Amino acid sequence: MRVVVPLGIVFTLLLSVALAQAPNPDQLLNAAIQAQQRGDYQTAIRDYRKLLELRPNMVEVKVNLGAALVHVNDFDGAIAMYQSALPQINSSQKNAVLRNLALAYYKKGDFKHAGEHFETLHRAQPNDLGIAVLLGYTQVQLQNPLAAITMLEPMEARNSGNMDFEYAYGSALIKAGRRREGAVRIEKVATSGNSADAYLLAGSTFLDLNDYEPARHDLDAALRLDPKLPRVHTLAGIARDKTGDTNGAESAFREALKLNPDDFDANLYVGAILYKRRDLDEAKPYLDRALRLNPTSSMARYESAMYESTSGHYESAAQALEKVTKDDPTWLEPHIELASLYYRLHRPEDGRREREVVERLTAEQQAKGPGKP
Repeated sequence: MRVVVPLGIVFTLLLSVALAQAPNPDQLLNAAIQAQQRGDYQTAIRDYRKLLELRPNMVEVKVNLGAALVHVNDFDGAIAMYQSALPQINSSQKNAVLRNLALAYYKKGDFKHAGEHFETLHRAQPNDLGIAVLLGYTQVQLQNPLAAITMLEPMEARNSGNMDFEYAYGSALIKAGRRREGAVRIEKVATSGNSADAYLLAGSTFLDLNDYEPARHDLDAALRLDPKLPRVHTLAGIARDKTGDTNGAESAFREALKLNPDDFDANLYVGAILYKRRDLDEAKPYLDRALRLNPTSSMARYESAMYESTSGHYESAAQALEKVTKDDPTWLEPHIELASLYYRLHRPEDGRREREVVERLTAEQQAKGPGKP
C-alpha cells in the first residue's frame, strides 16, 4: 500500500534534519580550543575557520586561529588574522595581539615589520623586559646592534640574571664589535641553560679573538649537545687544531665533510693536516678542492704552495707564494718559505731580499711582545 506524505510534513522533516546537522558555534569553539590545547593544530584551524564562516567577526576566534597558524608555520595566514582582529579589540587587550603580530613577522623573517611593531610596544611599555628583549633581538637581525645596546645597556644591572636578556645584550655586543664582552655574557647563558646555540656563538666568537682554549671548551660543548648545528664540526675542528689536538681536529673535519663535501675550511684543514703528515697523495684532493672553492683565499694558496714545494715543483710554489706575500705583506711564514725557494731556484738576490723581509718582520713581532696586536 502506497502512503502519501503531505508536503508540509516533508518540509518540516527536512528542516529538522538540516538544523540537526548544522554545527553549533559554542560546541565548535570549545572543540577548537581543546584541539589547540592538546597540540592538534590542524583540527583547531579547521574548526576555527568553520566558526568564522558562521560568525565572521568573532575576535577571539581570529586571535586563536592566528596562534594556531603560527604553530604550523603559516605566518602570512597568522598575520592576516591578527591584522583583521586588531581594529575590533579594545585598548586594554590590543598590546597582547600586537605582540603576537610582531612575533609572527619575526618568525617569518620579516624583521623590518617586526621591529616596527616591537618599537611601538616598547614606547607604550618601556619597562616590559620581554618586549625590550624581543626588540633587541630584532635590531641585531636588522644589523643595528648599537640601537639594541643603547636600549639594553641601562637595563643590565637589574636584569643580569635573566638569560634571555643576557643573550640579546651579548649578541648585540658581539655584532657591534665588543666581542669579548659579548662572548662572556653568551657563555654565561650557555652554562646556565646548557644551550648548544649559546655555546656555539660564544665559542665561535672566542675563536675569532684567537682565544683558543675557551673557544675549544665552548665548541666541544656545543658539538656534544647538538652535533647537527650548522658548522659546529668545522669550528670545533679549528679550535682543536689551534690547541694542538691534531687527531681530534681531523676527526671533526671529516665529520663536517660527510655533511658537506664542499665545506671550504674542512677541506683546507684536512689537506693541511695530511700534508704535514706527509700523506701527500691523500692531501692533494682536499687542497685542490679548497682552492677551487675559494681561489682568493691566502691560506688555501699558501697550503697549496707548500704542497707544491714538498712535491719538488719549486717554480709554481714560488709563484703562488709571491701572490700570497703581495696580498699579505706582514704574514711571516710565506716570506720564510719564499726565501728558501729562491735559493733552491738559484735566485740568491731574491733570496737575500726575502731574508731581509723575514728579519724585519721577526724584529717587529718581537718588539710588540706576546699578546699585543
